Amino acid sequence: MTPELRQFVRKKASDAKLLLVVAAPGEARAVAGERLGSVILPWVPTPIAEGVDLVLSGVGKANASGATATALATRAYGAVVNLGVCGTLPGSPARIGDVVLATRSVFADEGIESEAGAKWEPMAALGFPTAIDADGVVCDAELGSLLVPKATNRGVVATVSTCSGTDARAAAVVTRAGAIAEAMEGAAVLLAAARLRVPGAEVRVVSNTTGERTLQIWDLSRALSVLRSLVW
Repeated sequence: MTPELRQFVRKKASDAKLLLVVAAPGEARAVAGERLGSVILPWVPTPIAEGVDLVLSGVGKANASGATATALATRAYGAVVNLGVCGTLPGSPARIGDVVLATRSVFADEGIESEAGAKWEPMAALGFPTAIDADGVVCDAELGSLLVPKATNRGVVATVSTCSGTDARAAAVVTRAGAIAEAMEGAAVLLAAARLRVPGAEVRVVSNTTGERTLQIWDLSRALSVLRSLVW
């Protein structure tokens, strides 16, 4: 951890730590290597460096929010960062291997779809906001400023339950969220952190394109290698 980030984390308490939340075992091993041991227990924070814990949440919003809230209830954490891979969306400047810092993490498919998919409204428009900021959570500004040197791109990251395996769905996510990338946990992690008054951020490495599944381009190995270099 950089001295600046350590100082930020310890604003909460002198012994506060940084919590990294990842969804999949491959992401956990990329971030922590052999420090996790042979068995990775989900939802159990594990020290991986001085002042840094990592928790494996499992894939999806329910796992992400539950694991984050559970971890934050166990001890003092001064910041939460959701780490992992993501898919780049149509029109995005982010390319495979790029690091994306989410300026805002948005729940991009919680709403109502009507008129044979031609019309979609987020829950906030119906009077039931999903998150603190209508349908998303803004990255903590100070925390984001400390992480931005690692980022190739900054922009909205969509949190989805169904990944974009068709051109139509990928285009819809862009229209709904104004996002440059999509993943499956960020908004849920940041919402849990925000509810518990802990600064949060989402950082992703692009592993694939989105759109028509048979035409997608993937380089998961490269993305995990880049993820491995993001050591705080």
